[in-house]
Amino acid sequence: MLGIVVVAGCDASSVPATPAITPGTSAAPRQVNVILKDYLFLPGIVDLVPGETITLNVVNGGLDVHELVLGPLAVQEAWEAAEAPAANPPPGATPVVSVPPGLEGLRVVVSSGATRTVTYTVPSDIAEPLLLGCHISDHWERGMAGAIRLVGPGGVPPSTRTQSP
Repeated sequence: MLGIVVVAGCDASSVPATPAITPGTSAAPRQVNVILKDYLFLPGIVDLVPGETITLNVVNGGLDVHELVLGPLAVQEAWEAAEAPAANPPPGATPVVSVPPGLEGLRVVVSSGATRTVTYTVPSDIAEPLLLGCHISDHWERGMAGAIRLVGPGGVPPSTRTQSP
């Protein structure tokens, strides 16, 4: 299981500067692209503005089926537990996986070479760090996790804290 690390006062050269961001709206969502490769997310840090609406383009550039689960650690742990029985399914249909209400987060499953696009409104009252994770087979254990950095309009972090898995 991965833990959460909060890094305060990072050296400016270790974390790339956030480019200027114009927050998306429901009428004009901001485009955010995330590439899923075998056991990593690109970019490794995704900048989001609380309350904005984004069009999330999830591209699977890996050889395996991958998923993008966006949510706090409790959501990641719920999907990890739900998908454990499907890791080595018996012959027949793939088991259906689900999590308890309130722990869904955003989940996008993408086949190798495919792209899925979803519209998502970032919660404006985020109380816990948000993470990206893939829980198919042993992907989470192998480090397939990404970080969400909350920024304000213009791309300026609201504090000097960076959230990462």
